[in-house]
Amino acid sequence: MSFNSTLNITIIQPDIIWENKEANLAQYEQMIASIKDIREVVVLPEMFTTGFSMKPELLAETMDGPSVAWMKKMAAQHRCIITGSLMIKEEGKCYNRLVWMQPNGIFGHYDKRHLFAFAGEDQHYTNGSKRFIASVKGWKICLMVCYDLRFPVWLRNQNEEYDLLIVVANWPERRNLAWKTLLQARAIENQCYVVGVNRVGDDIHVHYSGDSSVFGPLGETIWQQSNDACIQTVTLNKEALQQVRNDLPFLKDADRFVIL
Repeated sequence: MSFNSTLNITIIQPDIIWENKEANLAQYEQMIASIKDIREVVVLPEMFTTGFSMKPELLAETMDGPSVAWMKKMAAQHRCIITGSLMIKEEGKCYNRLVWMQPNGIFGHYDKRHLFAFAGEDQHYTNGSKRFIASVKGWKICLMVCYDLRFPVWLRNQNEEYDLLIVVANWPERRNLAWKTLLQARAIENQCYVVGVNRVGDDIHVHYSGDSSVFGPLGETIWQQSNDACIQTVTLNKEALQQVRNDLPFLKDADRFVIL
């Protein structure tokens, strides 16, 4: 695949309806159908069916449950990739699992590694241990969930492993400076595009201002939206990314390490 390939990323920044899967999926259906641009990768936020709930014992589904089936249906119907995280139960454990659903029904997944103990997430979910890097149109895409963003070693781009970092989140407004700053920092230090997808509105605990963002490999702001629910498609350019890496070959000087 030549480096002049582009990739369309559509960000859906919703007002998630608290713990109401049916209502949330219904609003996403309308939002996805309304996308006017070419659909390639559609990104939903963290726990997009429920909000950041600590009730997986009541709300989690299996991988053959209705929410993953909905993702498969939407991906096939709109001939695009659908991704976002949701509660999944498997072999007696619950995970905050990001699912990467392709239009042919084949999917991959990433289980959130860094669980947000400050809110008790570690008491209800099991953390993952493996990164997941997807591939589409010659692009390598690293997929992360919310609190992972605070841990740069876990996200480090060694040997140009990825071109694009996607972080889905339920990140509160009260810490939105950290959200925006860390997204930008990850773009700069990893010489990659970064897409952060958050929610707006209120759950029973906190207020969310969205601040979904797209940063380029020099840390430049490509797009950002606060406070309002929205749908935005951004076209990323692989040739521009490679030019930055060629002109400023900083990644080759990075420390090598292994995460145990």
